[in-house]
Amino acid sequence: MPFPILYLISDFLFLMVYHVVGYRKRVVRENLRNSFPERSEEERREIERKFYHFLCDYFVETLKLGTMSRKQLERHMRFVGVEEIDEELKTHPFVFIMLGHFGNWEWVSTLGSFSKNHCAQLYTRLHSRLADRLFFKLRTRFGSENIEKHDALKRILTLRKEGIRSHVGFISDQSPTPLATHLWVNFLNQETGVFTGAERIGRKVGAACYFVTLSRPKRGYYECRFECLTHDIASLPEHELSKLFMKRLEEEIQKAPHLWLWSHRRWKHSREEVERIQKRTD
Repeated sequence: MPFPILYLISDFLFLMVYHVVGYRKRVVRENLRNSFPERSEEERREIERKFYHFLCDYFVETLKLGTMSRKQLERHMRFVGVEEIDEELKTHPFVFIMLGHFGNWEWVSTLGSFSKNHCAQLYTRLHSRLADRLFFKLRTRFGSENIEKHDALKRILTLRKEGIRSHVGFISDQSPTPLATHLWVNFLNQETGVFTGAERIGRKVGAACYFVTLSRPKRGYYECRFECLTHDIASLPEHELSKLFMKRLEEEIQKAPHLWLWSHRRWKHSREEVERIQKRTD
């Protein structure tokens, strides 16, 4: 279907998801209230409405990846700085690319069609077998490799052993499990556990690291830019990279809050709960 028809479908989905079903509306409102206590209720409701409208756009845009041609993709998805990260691979075995659930993060997986180097992204299997097959296909359609999250270190070490220099994407704003929580930061006005996997793996394999800024100039068009966080992850103090990432992600969210995934239960584990669980397992 052409984009104008898809966005008509998205507009209808918005009416159903937001006004009829109220999908995770309680979670979204709690997250917005805790993240932006300085904003008025009216301002938060405006972010809420724009978020749900974007969420429906995200859904139809992601499905569109299944049929888009390379020429069509180039019109709608612009990568700025690919030459810089490709150049980085001349002196480093890996460039780790860190991003959040911001904008249409699925479209960033098309980097493999724009870079002359091997590209991959970490991937977590979905509970639905049908949805898992669909998203696996979408994320690999333009040349990138999916790396199972739990096999990440093993696969990355294999790539290094085989001499395959690679860009590897990490979506690093998930809520880590209690036993995997090694760092807490203040993020969006809340004490937040941080997933530090990219940093820990990057130290072992000599990776450079870049942050993705993803903007949406207009409906159906994205611009992805790469911002260097460090040329050598191992050169930074422990946890410094993870703190840098969370700081930059928060800055991007503050500029366009409706583009972040507010329906995710990002703060489902409190620090007290996590420390209590960790003590029980020591």
